[in-house]
Amino acid sequence: MTQDSPTAHRPGQNDPGPGRRLGVDVGSVRVGVALSDPAPVLATPLVTLSRDEKAGSDLDQLAGLVAEHDVVEVVVGLPKTLAGRHGPAAIGAIAYAEQLAERVGDVPVRLGDERLTTVTASRMLSQRGVRGKKQRAVVDQAAAVEILQAWLDTRAAAVRRDNDRVGESSPEGAE
Repeated sequence: MTQDSPTAHRPGQNDPGPGRRLGVDVGSVRVGVALSDPAPVLATPLVTLSRDEKAGSDLDQLAGLVAEHDVVEVVVGLPKTLAGRHGPAAIGAIAYAEQLAERVGDVPVRLGDERLTTVTASRMLSQRGVRGKKQRAVVDQAAAVEILQAWLDTRAAAVRRDNDRVGESSPEGAE
């Protein structure tokens, strides 16, 4: 990943196959983290880390989570504007993803479109009665779940579509 490729990646492209995925919502103060099941079908909240821009201890913690959970792919939210442009937050997310990629070895770090995930997460938490300080404590995890679940859903559709194409063109699929 380089500064020359700031667009979101497409789920299912260069897919590592089954295995857990980690979703990351990068903020200036906190980093929300979500984890998928091994299938990978369902994203669930994992933890909120304190952002440490000077020493990068949050990046070290993320690398530890990748190893601990045998993660096969990491999805970092790319905050585009509603017009689809990249602002300072997107540039920061790209730099964060690059720093994380340096710490996780061969595990691919992808950028996933995260437009409105924090808004959606805040709305969902408010509807469930989680407000104020309690909401701030978990909204980043909820946003990470939104980022990861959108990735998983789009990935599953891409994998089904690819499998259908293989079935259509293979001799076993023809009758």
